[in-house]
Amino acid sequence: MAEQYQVTGRSAAEISASVESGIRDGHLPGGAALPPVRALAADLDVSPGTVAKAYQELRLRGLVATAGRNGTRVRPRPPVAATRAAAQLPVPADALDLASGEPDTRLLPPLSPHLAALAAENDPPRGYADVGVLPAVVDAARARLAADGVPAQAVTVTSGALDGIERLLTARLAPGDAVGVEDPGWGNLLDLVAALGLTPVGVPVDDEGPTVAGVRGALAAGVRALIVTARAQNPYGAAISAARARALRDLLAGAPELLLIEDDHAAELATETLHPLAGATGSWAFLRSASKPYGPDLRLAVLAGDAATVARVAGRMSIGSGWVSTVLQRLALRLWSDPAAGEIVAGARRSYAERREGLLAALRQRGVPAHGRSGINIWVPVADETHAVAALRDAGFAVAPGARFRLGAPAGIRITVSRLDPARTDALAEAVRHAFRPATPRGFTT
Repeated sequence: MAEQYQVTGRSAAEISASVESGIRDGHLPGGAALPPVRALAADLDVSPGTVAKAYQELRLRGLVATAGRNGTRVRPRPPVAATRAAAQLPVPADALDLASGEPDTRLLPPLSPHLAALAAENDPPRGYADVGVLPAVVDAARARLAADGVPAQAVTVTSGALDGIERLLTARLAPGDAVGVEDPGWGNLLDLVAALGLTPVGVPVDDEGPTVAGVRGALAAGVRALIVTARAQNPYGAAISAARARALRDLLAGAPELLLIEDDHAAELATETLHPLAGATGSWAFLRSASKPYGPDLRLAVLAGDAATVARVAGRMSIGSGWVSTVLQRLALRLWSDPAAGEIVAGARRSYAERREGLLAALRQRGVPAHGRSGINIWVPVADETHAVAALRDAGFAVAPGARFRLGAPAGIRITVSRLDPARTDALAEAVRHAFRPATPRGFTT
């Protein structure tokens, strides 16, 4: 139990190290409350300022968060490797896992034939002078992005979308800088922002993407970067519409120094037409990952942007990890050009859309409001996340509590439809109806 863990130390460094040890060993799990500053100071016979400094260090490193009257708590996914596997609630053996947020691995194209083909090419071993971003990958990426209206001025490759976002943020921002993030938004991104010591500014989301008023508020708050999801937004299922894109581009034109980061993680799995914001500011980047359509083992994302922004990312990589494996790049190139793989991805795209739309229709029939314009996730606003999650588990369905994805947004639950058998749609919708308690409108209390 978290309350049984005894924090020790006489200095701020020793106290923060003790808390980190408790997190790493699992004695302080995600959500665990730390003692109030004055109470811990009295227990350790140190000044409150010493404890406050320790807690500040832990916050800057993304290990804990201050939750107002709820005190200081361990973040759901603190950046300590030993805790990552325990980041999500365990799924009971008899429950259907609709909490993971991951695509159905059964709908991914097989990699083995392409790996075998690469081996058969007998490509000679490469030296350090011969590695980097392959020109053929750049050419293919530019063509694919241009088809969606993305002006790929400069292109590089990163090890997935989150890796690209981290490199962009560290290349342009410093700890303490404010970053606009969607609220509710991608939990991993919220964790990354905290781990980098950046200050998140929540931007409300509706079915058409980040709201204009929310982005305007973030700009007024002095954000130096804004991160948006083009479509298949996690967890809300938003997709930026043509009208919203025009309004946001007009607004962002007045913020030329802002770093705009656009994440199109769903890529070929998205059913909605892409309406990019790319180029709306002087500094921008557009990321498209290969992991969702082709599998998480394909740790590769194309990063397009203005020349200076891409050069900063590529330059920082050159003195660190260096490059994304040319084997992965060649594998991605084969998958992009293989009609059979394209058909498998298209089938997955249709399957996810049918599952999502089927569940939304079933919920509407039962009077349960839900959001999920695109992607593999549906967001259901609720008043009590704990009650809803527990009730659905009792009914045989594991879903994700919304607290993992929220800053100031109202409560909700996320349901991932990727593994939902259509034959169980009505049973799930009925279970949601029984578990559902309407969310209290903002400004009201019960």
